Amino acid sequence: MNTDAAISDLPIEFSKVNIDVGAVGILRQVSLVIEAGAPTVLIGPNGSGKTTFLRAAMGLIAPSSGQVTWGGFVQSPPLRRAIVFQRPVMLRRSAVGNLRFALESAEVPRSERQRRANELLLLVDLDGLGDRPARRLSGGEQHRLAIARALARKPRVLFLDEPTASLDPAATKAIEELVRSVSASGVKVVMATHDLGEARRVAGDIVLLHRGTVVEASAADQFFKSPATTEARAFLAGELLL
Repeated sequence: MNTDAAISDLPIEFSKVNIDVGAVGILRQVSLVIEAGAPTVLIGPNGSGKTTFLRAAMGLIAPSSGQVTWGGFVQSPPLRRAIVFQRPVMLRRSAVGNLRFALESAEVPRSERQRRANELLLLVDLDGLGDRPARRLSGGEQHRLAIARALARKPRVLFLDEPTASLDPAATKAIEELVRSVSASGVKVVMATHDLGEARRVAGDIVLLHRGTVVEASAADQFFKSPATTEARAFLAGELLL
Protein backbone atom coordinates (compact mmCIF):
# COMPACT_ATOMS: atom_id res chain seq x y z
CA MET A 1 0.00 0.00 0.00
CA ASN A 2 1.14 3.52 -0.73
CA THR A 3 1.17 4.72 2.87
CA ASP A 4 4.35 6.77 2.89
CA ALA A 5 3.88 9.19 0.02
CA ALA A 6 4.29 12.86 0.79
CA ILE A 7 1.21 14.02 -1.13
CA SER A 8 -2.26 12.85 -0.23
CA ASP A 9 -5.79 13.39 -1.53
CA LEU A 10 -6.88 13.61 2.09
CA PRO A 11 -8.78 15.30 3.50
CA ILE A 12 -11.60 15.15 0.96
CA GLU A 13 -13.91 18.07 1.64
CA PHE A 14 -17.43 18.61 0.34
CA SER A 15 -18.51 22.25 0.60
CA LYS A 16 -22.23 22.89 -0.03
CA VAL A 17 -22.26 20.34 -2.84
CA ASN A 18 -25.36 19.94 -4.98
CA ILE A 19 -25.57 17.33 -7.73
CA ASP A 20 -28.54 17.42 -10.06
CA VAL A 21 -29.57 15.02 -12.78
CA GLY A 22 -31.98 16.95 -14.94
CA ALA A 23 -34.49 18.50 -12.59
CA VAL A 24 -33.81 15.95 -9.84
CA GLY A 25 -31.52 16.82 -6.95
CA ILE A 26 -29.42 13.78 -6.00
CA LEU A 27 -27.16 15.48 -3.44
CA ARG A 28 -28.28 18.63 -1.65
CA GLN A 29 -26.06 21.06 0.23
CA VAL A 30 -23.65 18.36 1.35
CA SER A 31 -20.82 19.66 3.53
CA LEU A 32 -18.55 16.99 4.98
CA VAL A 33 -14.86 16.31 5.56
CA ILE A 34 -13.39 12.83 5.08
CA GLU A 35 -10.09 12.45 6.91
CA ALA A 36 -7.49 9.73 7.34
CA GLY A 37 -8.25 6.99 9.83
CA ALA A 38 -10.62 4.10 10.29
CA PRO A 39 -13.27 3.39 7.62
CA THR A 40 -15.99 5.93 6.97
CA VAL A 41 -19.25 4.08 6.32
CA LEU A 42 -22.17 5.62 4.46
CA ILE A 43 -25.61 4.34 5.40
CA GLY A 44 -29.12 5.32 4.42
CA PRO A 45 -32.18 4.09 2.54
CA ASN A 46 -32.04 3.12 -1.13
CA GLY A 47 -31.94 6.27 -3.21
CA SER A 48 -30.44 8.37 -0.42
CA GLY A 49 -27.43 9.39 -2.53
CA LYS A 50 -24.71 7.01 -1.27
CA THR A 51 -23.46 5.94 -4.71
CA THR A 52 -23.53 9.49 -6.04
CA PHE A 53 -21.56 10.64 -3.01
CA LEU A 54 -18.88 8.00 -3.67
CA ARG A 55 -18.67 8.93 -7.34
CA ALA A 56 -18.30 12.61 -6.47
CA ALA A 57 -15.62 11.84 -3.86
CA MET A 58 -13.78 9.77 -6.46
CA GLY A 59 -14.01 12.68 -8.92
CA LEU A 60 -16.23 10.90 -11.44
CA ILE A 61 -19.10 13.39 -11.10
CA ALA A 62 -18.67 17.15 -10.94
CA PRO A 63 -20.91 19.10 -8.57
CA SER A 64 -23.72 21.12 -10.10
CA SER A 65 -22.79 23.71 -7.48
CA GLY A 66 -20.51 23.79 -4.48
CA GLN A 67 -17.05 22.28 -4.41
CA VAL A 68 -15.13 19.10 -3.69
CA THR A 69 -11.46 19.35 -2.82
CA TRP A 70 -8.78 16.70 -2.36
CA GLY A 71 -5.95 17.62 -0.03
CA GLY A 72 -6.93 21.25 -0.51
CA PHE A 73 -6.88 21.09 -4.32
CA VAL A 74 -9.91 21.51 -6.56
CA GLN A 75 -8.26 19.72 -9.46
CA SER A 76 -6.83 16.35 -8.42
CA PRO A 77 -6.59 13.52 -10.95
CA PRO A 78 -7.70 10.19 -9.43
CA LEU A 79 -4.24 8.63 -9.45
CA ARG A 80 -4.27 8.04 -5.71
CA ARG A 81 -7.91 7.02 -5.45
CA ALA A 82 -9.70 3.83 -6.51
CA ILE A 83 -13.32 2.72 -6.55
CA VAL A 84 -15.05 -0.66 -6.64
CA PHE A 85 -18.66 -0.58 -7.78
CA GLN A 86 -21.44 -2.76 -6.45
CA ARG A 87 -21.35 -4.96 -9.56
CA PRO A 88 -17.70 -5.06 -10.64
CA VAL A 89 -17.01 -6.12 -14.22
CA MET A 90 -14.55 -8.95 -14.66
CA LEU A 91 -12.37 -8.95 -17.76
CA ARG A 92 -12.51 -12.05 -19.97
CA ARG A 93 -9.25 -13.44 -18.66
CA SER A 94 -7.94 -15.24 -15.60
CA ALA A 95 -7.92 -13.77 -12.12
CA VAL A 96 -4.20 -13.09 -12.38
CA GLY A 97 -4.74 -11.72 -15.89
CA ASN A 98 -7.17 -9.17 -14.46
CA LEU A 99 -4.50 -8.12 -11.99
CA ARG A 100 -1.74 -7.94 -14.59
CA PHE A 101 -3.97 -5.70 -16.71
CA ALA A 102 -4.56 -3.40 -13.72
CA LEU A 103 -0.85 -3.33 -12.91
CA GLU A 104 -0.02 -2.46 -16.52
CA SER A 105 -2.58 0.36 -16.40
CA ALA A 106 -0.91 1.58 -13.20
CA GLU A 107 2.41 1.61 -15.10
CA VAL A 108 4.02 -1.02 -12.90
CA PRO A 109 7.16 -2.28 -14.70
CA ARG A 110 6.60 -5.53 -16.57
CA SER A 111 9.32 -7.26 -14.54
CA GLU A 112 7.39 -6.62 -11.31
CA ARG A 113 3.84 -7.42 -12.42
CA GLN A 114 3.76 -11.14 -11.67
CA ARG A 115 5.24 -10.65 -8.20
CA ARG A 116 2.78 -7.87 -7.42
CA ALA A 117 -0.11 -9.90 -8.80
CA ASN A 118 0.84 -12.83 -6.56
CA GLU A 119 1.03 -10.49 -3.55
CA LEU A 120 -2.42 -9.11 -4.32
CA LEU A 121 -3.93 -12.58 -4.75
CA LEU A 122 -2.49 -13.54 -1.38
CA LEU A 123 -3.79 -10.35 0.22
CA VAL A 124 -7.38 -11.09 -0.85
CA ASP A 125 -7.10 -14.82 -0.10
CA LEU A 126 -7.30 -15.90 -3.75
CA ASP A 127 -3.87 -17.49 -4.00
CA GLY A 128 -4.32 -20.78 -5.81
CA LEU A 129 -7.11 -19.35 -7.98
CA GLY A 130 -4.96 -17.12 -10.18
CA ASP A 131 -5.41 -19.26 -13.29
CA ARG A 132 -9.18 -19.57 -12.94
CA PRO A 133 -11.28 -17.46 -15.36
CA ALA A 134 -12.37 -14.43 -13.38
CA ARG A 135 -15.98 -14.73 -14.54
CA ARG A 136 -16.17 -18.25 -13.11
CA LEU A 137 -15.29 -17.11 -9.60
CA SER A 138 -18.05 -16.89 -7.00
CA GLY A 139 -19.64 -13.53 -6.25
CA GLY A 140 -17.56 -13.07 -3.12
CA GLU A 141 -14.37 -14.06 -4.92
CA GLN A 142 -15.11 -11.61 -7.73
CA HIS A 143 -15.56 -8.81 -5.22
CA ARG A 144 -12.26 -9.66 -3.55
CA LEU A 145 -10.56 -9.75 -6.95
CA ALA A 146 -12.10 -6.37 -7.79
CA ILE A 147 -10.66 -4.93 -4.57
CA ALA A 148 -7.25 -6.44 -5.39
CA ARG A 149 -7.48 -4.89 -8.85
CA ALA A 150 -8.27 -1.50 -7.31
CA LEU A 151 -5.30 -1.84 -4.95
CA ALA A 152 -2.96 -2.39 -7.90
CA ARG A 153 -2.49 1.38 -8.18
CA LYS A 154 -1.57 1.65 -4.49
CA PRO A 155 -4.32 4.14 -3.65
CA ARG A 156 -4.45 6.28 -0.55
CA VAL A 157 -8.26 6.22 -0.65
CA LEU A 158 -10.44 3.24 -1.58
CA PHE A 159 -14.17 3.69 -2.23
CA LEU A 160 -16.41 0.62 -1.97
CA ASP A 161 -20.05 0.68 -3.05
CA GLU A 162 -22.01 -1.98 -1.14
CA PRO A 163 -19.25 -4.62 -1.49
CA THR A 164 -21.20 -7.31 0.37
CA ALA A 165 -24.62 -6.82 -1.22
CA SER A 166 -26.19 -10.22 -2.03
CA LEU A 167 -23.26 -12.16 -0.57
CA ASP A 168 -23.66 -15.01 1.88
CA PRO A 169 -22.37 -14.65 5.48
CA ALA A 170 -19.04 -16.39 4.79
CA ALA A 171 -18.31 -14.19 1.77
CA THR A 172 -19.41 -11.10 3.72
CA LYS A 173 -17.07 -11.98 6.57
CA ALA A 174 -14.17 -12.36 4.11
CA ILE A 175 -14.85 -8.92 2.60
CA GLU A 176 -15.12 -7.30 6.03
CA GLU A 177 -11.82 -8.84 7.11
CA LEU A 178 -10.23 -7.52 3.91
CA VAL A 179 -11.63 -4.04 4.58
CA ARG A 180 -10.10 -4.08 8.07
CA SER A 181 -6.76 -5.29 6.68
CA VAL A 182 -6.67 -2.61 3.98
CA SER A 183 -7.59 0.06 6.51
CA ALA A 184 -4.92 -1.14 8.95
CA SER A 185 -2.32 -0.74 6.19
CA GLY A 186 -3.04 3.00 6.06
CA VAL A 187 -5.47 3.18 3.16
CA LYS A 188 -8.56 5.26 3.89
CA VAL A 189 -11.67 3.20 3.15
CA VAL A 190 -14.97 4.95 2.40
CA MET A 191 -17.73 2.38 2.07
CA ALA A 192 -21.46 2.39 1.44
CA THR A 193 -23.55 -0.38 2.95
CA HIS A 194 -27.21 -1.23 3.46
CA ASP A 195 -26.32 -3.47 6.42
CA LEU A 196 -26.36 -1.81 9.85
CA GLY A 197 -24.64 -4.84 11.39
CA GLU A 198 -21.78 -4.45 8.96
CA ALA A 199 -21.58 -0.74 9.68
CA ARG A 200 -21.26 -1.52 13.40
CA ARG A 201 -18.50 -4.04 12.74
CA VAL A 202 -16.22 -2.02 10.45
CA ALA A 203 -16.95 1.71 10.79
CA GLY A 204 -14.77 4.25 12.49
CA ASP A 205 -17.29 6.94 11.66
CA ILE A 206 -20.79 6.96 10.19
CA VAL A 207 -22.48 9.23 7.68
CA LEU A 208 -26.27 8.88 7.43
CA LEU A 209 -27.69 10.13 4.14
CA HIS A 210 -31.38 10.67 3.41
CA ARG A 211 -32.87 12.30 0.33
CA GLY A 212 -29.44 13.47 -0.72
CA THR A 213 -28.62 15.29 2.49
CA VAL A 214 -26.28 14.43 5.35
CA VAL A 215 -28.64 13.83 8.26
CA GLU A 216 -25.93 12.93 10.77
CA ALA A 217 -22.17 12.33 10.77
CA SER A 218 -20.31 11.18 13.85
CA ALA A 219 -17.99 8.58 15.34
CA ALA A 220 -19.54 5.12 15.02
CA ASP A 221 -19.69 4.48 18.78
CA GLN A 222 -21.47 7.74 19.37
CA PHE A 223 -23.86 7.24 16.47
CA PHE A 224 -25.01 3.80 17.56
CA LYS A 225 -25.15 4.57 21.28
CA SER A 226 -26.63 8.05 21.16
CA PRO A 227 -27.87 9.21 17.74
CA ALA A 228 -28.47 12.94 17.72
CA THR A 229 -31.31 13.20 15.19
CA THR A 230 -34.86 11.89 14.96
CA GLU A 231 -34.09 10.42 11.55
CA ALA A 232 -31.08 8.49 12.85
CA ARG A 233 -33.05 7.10 15.78
CA ALA A 234 -35.83 6.02 13.45
CA PHE A 235 -33.40 4.43 10.98
CA LEU A 236 -31.65 2.47 13.73
CA ALA A 237 -35.04 1.29 14.99
CA GLY A 238 -35.78 -0.16 11.57
CA GLU A 239 -38.39 2.42 10.66
CA LEU A 240 -38.83 3.72 7.13
CA LEU A 241 -37.45 7.18 6.42
CA LEU A 242 -39.96 9.02 4.25
